[in-house]
Amino acid sequence: MSRRVLWADDEIDLLRPHILILEKQGYEVVGVCSGMDALERVRAESWDLVLLDEMMPGMTGLDALVEIKKHDPGLPCVMVTKSESESLMDQAIGRQIDDYLTKPVNPSQIIAVCKRIMERTQLTGRKLSESYMQGLAQMSRTLSMGASWAEFQAMHQQLCAWELELDERPDLGFDQTLAAQRKECNREFARLVEREYREWIHQPGGPMMSPAVVKNVVMPLLREQRPVLFCVIDCMRMDHWMVLEKTLREKFRVRREVQFAILPTATPYARNAIFAGMYPLDIAKAHPEMWERNMDDEGNTNRHERQFLDHQLKLNGLEFKPAHKYIKVIDLAEANDTLKKVENLFNHQFVSMVWNFVDILAHSRNQNDIVREMVPDEAAYRSVVSSWFRHSALNQILEAFREKGYTIVITSDHGSVRVQRGARIFSDREATRGLRWKLGRNMRLEEDRTGIFLDKPETWRLPHGKPSETMAFAVEDYMFLYGNNYNHYLGQFKDSFQHGGLSMEEVILPVAVLEPR
Repeated sequence: MSRRVLWADDEIDLLRPHILILEKQGYEVVGVCSGMDALERVRAESWDLVLLDEMMPGMTGLDALVEIKKHDPGLPCVMVTKSESESLMDQAIGRQIDDYLTKPVNPSQIIAVCKRIMERTQLTGRKLSESYMQGLAQMSRTLSMGASWAEFQAMHQQLCAWELELDERPDLGFDQTLAAQRKECNREFARLVEREYREWIHQPGGPMMSPAVVKNVVMPLLREQRPVLFCVIDCMRMDHWMVLEKTLREKFRVRREVQFAILPTATPYARNAIFAGMYPLDIAKAHPEMWERNMDDEGNTNRHERQFLDHQLKLNGLEFKPAHKYIKVIDLAEANDTLKKVENLFNHQFVSMVWNFVDILAHSRNQNDIVREMVPDEAAYRSVVSSWFRHSALNQILEAFREKGYTIVITSDHGSVRVQRGARIFSDREATRGLRWKLGRNMRLEEDRTGIFLDKPETWRLPHGKPSETMAFAVEDYMFLYGNNYNHYLGQFKDSFQHGGLSMEEVILPVAVLEPR
C-alpha cells in the first residue's frame, strides 16, 4: 500500500536520486519547488507526509507549515534545514513540526523519518504541552479580534484534534483548560452566527451550508462519470469523524472539507436540507405534500429523503439507469442485511445511505443508566463510536465499495453537544418538545444570553405554521426547560447529548471524500 510524500524544495531537481530511492522503498513521492506549490497540493490532494525545505524563496518552509497545519492539523510535516539553531527549532515546534532533518540529508535519514512518522506519529509530552499553550494563546487572540466563520471552522478542528491527542495522553492535564477554551469559542461562535447567518444563507461567500453539500461535493464526481457512494451518518460530530478517519486512511486517500449544518440542527431540518438541496422554507413551498407539520417526530419527517434527492439530481440534469439507490439503516438487522446484499448495489452508479448508529447511541445514553456508565464523557463517546465503526457492517461495506473503485463521500446532518446548564423558557402548550430548539407561540427567554430568539423564522428560511409562531435556539451548552418541575428536568437531562441548537459541535461538520488507495 503506497504512502504519499510531498517534498518541497527550491532545488528539488537535485534531489531526484533521493526520490528514486524512496520510490524503491514503496513510497509515492511528488516534488514541488516552493512553499506555495506545497500548500496548493496539500489543499487539493491527500498526503501522508510533507517534507519542507526551511529556506525557500517567497513562502518559506515555516510559513508553509503554518498554512498546512491550518488546513490539516493532523498531517505530519518534517522540516529540512541547514540550521540547528535553538530559536529555529523553537519556532518549528511552536508551529507543530513533527520532526526535522539537517542538510545535507542522505537517503537513509529520509527513509528513517518516513517510517518513524508514518508508522507511529507521536509527539512527546513536552512538545504537546508547548503546542497546546501556544495554540490556545493564539486562539484567544483570534477570538479577541473577532474571528470569522473560516477561523471558527479551523479552531473547531484544532480543538477536536487536541481532544483526540489528550484521549491518548490524559496525564498531561489539559482537559479542563481545553474545555474552558471550547466554552469561550462556543460563546463567540453563537454571537457570530446571530450576526451573520442571514448573509450565509442568502448570499455567496459564506461557509458551505447543508443544502450545498450534494451540489458542491457529490455532483461534480457524478458528472465525471465516477461511481459514487454518498453516506450520511446521523449525529456524527467532527471529533467522531476524526476518529473514523484514522482507521480509513489505511485504505483510502481522504480529503476533508467542512459544512455548516443549518439551524435548527435537528434531523427533520438539517438532513432534509442536505437531500433536497434546499432550505426548509423552500422545501415546504416546493414539496408541501412531503413537508410534515409534526417536527418532533423525526421518523415521520424524514420519510422522503430518496424523493428529495432524486428531485435535486433531476433539477441539476442528473438521472441514472438503473436509478439512484437509497438505503436507510436504523438497526443491526438492516445493517447486516445491507452487507449481505452489497453486491447488488454495484449495478448503480450512485448509491446513497443513511446510518443512524451514532444518533441511537446518544439517545440510548440519555435513557439508559448502563449505557451512560459506559459512555461517561466525551472521550468515552469517541471511543465507543470508534469501536462500533471498526467492527461494523458499515466499515465492511465501505471496503467493498473501495474494491469496486467507488468514490465515497461521508458527512453528517448535525452533531450533538453535552448539555450542562438549564435555561428557562416560556411558551404555549403546543410548542415543540426539544431541549435545544423550540417552535411555538408566546415564547420568551428568561435570559437572552441563553439562546437566540427569532420572531420571524422565515428570515432564516425556516417555515412556520402560524403567523404568530416564533423559534428559539439554545446556545453553548444550555437546554430549554419550563418553570414547572425545572429542577427535576435539569437533573434528568444534565450531562446528556442533545442536538437542535447552536454550538460548534452541532454545526461544524465534516464532508470527507474517500478515494481508494
